[in-house]
Order: sequence, then C-alpha cells, then structure tokens
Amino acid sequence: MPGPVLHTGASAQCPHGAPLQILAASPRVSVGGMPVAVLSDPGVIAGCPFTLPNGTPQPCVTTRWLVAATRVMASGQPVLINPLTALCFSATQVPQGPPIITGSQSRVIAQ
Repeated sequence: MPGPVLHTGASAQCPHGAPLQILAASPRVSVGGMPVAVLSDPGVIAGCPFTLPNGTPQPCVTTRWLVAATRVMASGQPVLINPLTALCFSATQVPQGPPIITGSQSRVIAQ
C-alpha cells in the first residue's frame, strides 16, 4: 500500500498519548530536510502514563515496526510509510497497541 514516507520529525505518539521519537541510525537520505525513517530505526517513547488496573506502571518505551515500503529503500533498508504498521511495547515487552502518527511529510509517496 503506498503512503507518505516517514521521517525523524514525524509527529507520533504511543496509544496513551506520550511522544514517540524515531531515531535515524543512518541519516544519509532525507525528505523535507529530515532523515528518512527505515525499518531498522528504533522508536523510543518517554513519559507514557499507562498503568495496569491494579496500579502497576506499564508504560510504553519502544516501538517495533512491522511493515515498511516494499519498493523504496534508503541505505539498503525499506523506508517506513504512513499508514504505519507497528506496535508499542513496555519494558517487559508487553504489546501496548499501535502508535498514532498525527503528522508526516506529504510530498514523497512510496510503495
């Protein structure tokens, strides 16, 4: 499915509203002046407020990208596109739900 290419400046958050930052490991390719996000780039989350019903904190801390572009690569890795297929995870690797992408560049479309 085609979609806009994500970059490190994309506005994203975990399902509980905490900001998600994509860290570009190889910033050689850019769109809109920002490094392109690829499948191997880590996504980190800080400040997630989620707690279990019993009061135990279970915040989102990382993101695992599940699907990326099939035809467009940057530095040999598939680029991430929006809509994004990913999951946020707690420190104990419990899936917390998909991240929410609220803003990305709109000029470069990939498949």
